[in-house]
Amino acid sequence: MNRLINYLKDTREELKHVSWPTRKQSVVFTIVVVVISIVVSIFLGFFDYLFSLIIQKFIL
Repeated sequence: MNRLINYLKDTREELKHVSWPTRKQSVVFTIVVVVISIVVSIFLGFFDYLFSLIIQKFIL
């Protein structure tokens, strides 16, 4: 039990040394991730649709 308490104390101390992003940086990074996710999903959806059309016309 003592090892667990020491581990948690050490973890808390280490978290004080972390350079956390500002609120503005967090918002900007979140927006970037959402935009990239949307762009990639549109890109993949387009090619999925295109390949399914090709398969339907030429193979089936």
